[in-house]
Amino acid sequence: MRSADVVVIGGGVIGLSIAYCLSREGVTVTVLDRDGLGRGASWAGAGMIPPHVERLKTNPTIELRSWSAVLYPEWSQALLAETGIDNGYRKTGGVDVGLDLSEDNELKTSAGRWRNEKIVYERLEPRDFGRVEPALNPELRVAYYLPDRAQIRNPRHLKALIEALRGREVDLRPGSAVLGFESISGRVTGVKLESETLACGQVIVSAGAWTSGLLAGLGVEVPTPPLKGQIVLLRSDRPLIRRIVEHGKNYLVPRDDGRVLVGATEEDAGFDNRTTAEAVRDLLAEAHKICPILATAGIERSWAGLRPGSIDSKPYLGFAPGFANLIVATGHKRAGLQLAPASAEVITDLALGRPSRVDLSPYRLDRETGEPADPTFRS
Repeated sequence: MRSADVVVIGGGVIGLSIAYCLSREGVTVTVLDRDGLGRGASWAGAGMIPPHVERLKTNPTIELRSWSAVLYPEWSQALLAETGIDNGYRKTGGVDVGLDLSEDNELKTSAGRWRNEKIVYERLEPRDFGRVEPALNPELRVAYYLPDRAQIRNPRHLKALIEALRGREVDLRPGSAVLGFESISGRVTGVKLESETLACGQVIVSAGAWTSGLLAGLGVEVPTPPLKGQIVLLRSDRPLIRRIVEHGKNYLVPRDDGRVLVGATEEDAGFDNRTTAEAVRDLLAEAHKICPILATAGIERSWAGLRPGSIDSKPYLGFAPGFANLIVATGHKRAGLQLAPASAEVITDLALGRPSRVDLSPYRLDRETGEPADPTFRS
């Protein structure tokens, strides 16, 4: 059997980020993915990074999110220096908008949380929209401007991670489906592939929505139901909006080159990742309602990704019950890109036997169903 210090199963942003952290520590890492590296839900997302200026330790959920937001500019600079790839990290700012009194009240509640988290924001009446985002429909009731909201271009970020790992001689294996495991006395001793079995010191499973089925053979229960999200990409010969715009679960994310991402649906559709005419129609209608000028843009393409869910919308981060060398990092739902750097850091702590820098008890695989994750920010 071939051997690696750590085998990471899953080549999305979580698995690649974990491998990036581990390789920085001199660990020998092999990354396996059933398809292409970074081509699943991570590639299909929008890359929105929530506003934070410091790492807050108010509670584990906020700490994980705020730490990731603090890490992103550091990681982006490091990846640029290492690979020459600009991942598109930009602090573009964003606006959350409401159409009616009910949505206005919901945003007031969100603003209370932002205030507690020391997030800078400004409430805007329609007469003030032009100062921040002129493309907003003046018939909207209210907008809240968050100047520290940021974004990355996730396909470029994934490319940068892959190039950095190649430069560090990490063994990257796209198209390598895991068929099962060998285990003895609470330790995984081998990862079975079609043509060989990999011996390993530790196994980290970050296989997204496929994690549940993968671990069932070991008797590890970790529900990761797929949540389908469809996105439409618009294109114009000039930038039509300049801020990230969020309305409920939907968003508009402008890129530097005039493209705008319009997303995203939340669908319980199993592992069906096809786009549908109905979803595209609804997303376009939403975009035109919030920023009417987008009706002049062309449709470049649409796609769908399958996000990994969990029992309470919080990720699973920690050792699998009954195993001393099997770690799970998945279930990030719509926040995988957002939470990747901090998730990778804490999983690296576990793999190296160090105390975790975040309280991981809310993320245990065997936790009771509790309060859901804060839905305020999505990626």
